[in-house]
Amino acid sequence: MTGDDKLSAQGNSMSRRQFLHRAGMTAAGAGLMAAASRHRVRAGTGRYRTVLIGSGWWGMNILRDALASGECQAVALCDVDQRHLNEAVDEVEDLTGDRPAAYTDYREMLEQEHPDIAIVGTPDHWHCLNTIDAVKAGAHVFVEKPVGHTIKEGRAMVNVAREADRVVQVGTHRRASPHNMSAMEFLREGNAGRIGMVRSFVHYHGGPESPQPNEEPPDELDWDMWCGPAPLRPFNSRIHPRGFRNFMDYANGQLGDWGIHWMDQILWWTDENYPKRVSSTGGRLIRGEPVLNEDEQTSDGPDTQVATFEFEDFVATWEHRQYAGNDAENHNIGCYFYGTEGTLHLGWLDGWTFYPSDPNAEEIHEEPTLHTNDHHNIPELWDDFMESIKNGRKPICDIELGHYSTNMSLLGMLSLNVGRSLEWDGENEEVIDDPEANALLSREYRGDWEYPEV
Repeated sequence: MTGDDKLSAQGNSMSRRQFLHRAGMTAAGAGLMAAASRHRVRAGTGRYRTVLIGSGWWGMNILRDALASGECQAVALCDVDQRHLNEAVDEVEDLTGDRPAAYTDYREMLEQEHPDIAIVGTPDHWHCLNTIDAVKAGAHVFVEKPVGHTIKEGRAMVNVAREADRVVQVGTHRRASPHNMSAMEFLREGNAGRIGMVRSFVHYHGGPESPQPNEEPPDELDWDMWCGPAPLRPFNSRIHPRGFRNFMDYANGQLGDWGIHWMDQILWWTDENYPKRVSSTGGRLIRGEPVLNEDEQTSDGPDTQVATFEFEDFVATWEHRQYAGNDAENHNIGCYFYGTEGTLHLGWLDGWTFYPSDPNAEEIHEEPTLHTNDHHNIPELWDDFMESIKNGRKPICDIELGHYSTNMSLLGMLSLNVGRSLEWDGENEEVIDDPEANALLSREYRGDWEYPEV
């Protein structure tokens, strides 16, 4: 899943005509299956056997574009919520004429279906195990960001992908967005001069939060399996569907959700893979103290946060607030790259704009090129994923790049949680002289679930 929920209600599905149009355009322009002999493909179809783990809103967004590419056949879908699963199976059949098998346990699906490709569209706390198990089953994986819930999960995912020689693409799709690509070219050509600071931010509406009564899980939902390796909270509709990102047992708040997109843009621009020092402050200044008991609960993510990341050659900051969204500022989301020749704002729906230091120079602006059904660039990222599989190269959003970007978000949350600055040894991926912080680079899994070895 992705953090771009503000426009998620717009165009959650693809019509059969749109699907066939994209599929036809892709098939006409691509040399399909140039190296099909290197992979198991569905007999007689020339398409990759593809499965989806997590068939909710964003998982289906990815699968639609995978199917529309003309190179994939959805042989099976998995979800612990039968409501999502049944709707997704019906939609795939409507779009393609093929009815995929339905599973509620992804491990059984991997064992039975032997997929070439697995799409992971589950909540954050599942990304690691889903991906590792799919890779071990022989599949290439497209996993949504963030890579994992803890830093050592991400390193385990990288290690397994490398050992198995599988392509693992992370859904940091802005690396495939035309205006993001041109902004990076603009910066790297030195048009903004020397960059000393980057400010990333998300400012959205919101306000105080009152506790909501807990409920019995719906009959169609296996709540215990939904929680999986994470703590088993009482079920609450604020968590599922799609509210989990502000519950720290299952995600890492705005910085872990929206923030990773902008952390990724910062690392894409620089040659450095990690900061050397991280500090963060914030809390629930408007939403109030979190509540969790047998009767009711609130979310527990920070509604206000400021983080600072010190690199060798520049400083980056992150800030978010989940209240006071208004028109008082020119942009409510994105990155400002501050350089000696001017400032470049890199955004989402507003493209990018360069504001020159010279008062006599004109501003430079580029509009975004986004797909109207979801306001993203998943088709371009999926096409890169397929080319990586066929040509045996790393994708543009390779698992290790996603791991580094996720780490920035997780380090910001870690500093906030321990209440102090962290000296980060990025090569060995440990906090220097801080056993308490290092203990939080992983966490115990619940029940029989086993945390992956690094």
